Amino acid sequence: MDFGVFIPIGNNGWILSASSPQYMPSFALNKAVVQRAEHYGFDFALSMVKLRGFGGHTEFWDYNLESFTLMAGLAAVTTKIQLYASVATLTVHPAIAARMAVTIDDISVGRFGINIVSGWNKSEYAQMGVWPSDDFYQHRYEYASEYVTVMKELWNDGASNFQGQFFQLEDCRLLPKPSRNIPLVCAGQSPRGMEFCANYGDYNFIIADFEGTNLAAANQQLKTASSASGRTVGSYALYTIILDDTDELAQAREQKYRLGADLDAIAFMTGQASLDTAGTTAQVITALQGVTFMGIGLIVGSAQTVAQEVDRIAKVEGTSGMMLTFDDFLEGVERFGRDVMPLLECRKS
Repeated sequence: MDFGVFIPIGNNGWILSASSPQYMPSFALNKAVVQRAEHYGFDFALSMVKLRGFGGHTEFWDYNLESFTLMAGLAAVTTKIQLYASVATLTVHPAIAARMAVTIDDISVGRFGINIVSGWNKSEYAQMGVWPSDDFYQHRYEYASEYVTVMKELWNDGASNFQGQFFQLEDCRLLPKPSRNIPLVCAGQSPRGMEFCANYGDYNFIIADFEGTNLAAANQQLKTASSASGRTVGSYALYTIILDDTDELAQAREQKYRLGADLDAIAFMTGQASLDTAGTTAQVITALQGVTFMGIGLIVGSAQTVAQEVDRIAKVEGTSGMMLTFDDFLEGVERFGRDVMPLLECRKS
């Protein structure tokens, strides 16, 4: 089982709440998180790309660093951990992304990969005038397929004359070549997204529920798609960890975060920006509070409880690893590495 950390490149991490830890993204914070993760044997760290936040009174994700430059900096201050940056395909030409990847591959001495983001949040791209049209929703994976093809041609051959629907290159050069095959990861949740990752990716991230029911189904779907493409693609389950000295203390923290949910930010994120949360019914407020953790599965409890649950999820067929977020990243990575990892059966085999 691989373990990775989904580092806090945006303010306040992955909990839309005024009562969860509040912090701004910085190189210093992410450096500390990734270095502790590396110290405890985490296998990878990934930074998202986010170009527009969800607002609300917590200004959720209104403050964000840039993924490639952050990972380049982290590559220079780490030695073992695999690093992934995320590229929004509408914003960076694939020839430029390929060259940036080669540069960070050199800085990291072969520890860099890319997370391919095909683009679904129109507001992020429309603000810059790069949203093609709403038709993009229908062909974004065809666009991403050409994008990755261009990058791989440049990495493999040092040149590309690709002629496609979306990209046309004429004797486009890229030297030096990377030191190895640069791994690609994706987060396809739909059948089409799974198919794309099966054709081009090395790992796919799954937003998993606590029981692991949808994880099992998604792993099977990914396996079927991978078999059709003749490739092997690993599955990484995404979970948020809330750790404390006892189960009761951890559960109290979870409840505190739910009660402090930033309903305005949640409403914006879920496409309900026009919803007047000040006058909502108790049922609507409860429903919005349910999105406090962005739909990511939760593992809550003491080190012993968390270890048991992680081992249970590790046994879900087809699971290659887990990517973790934490309520308090510095404390969370420290506790998980120090107290949970030594208990994990899935790390002993």
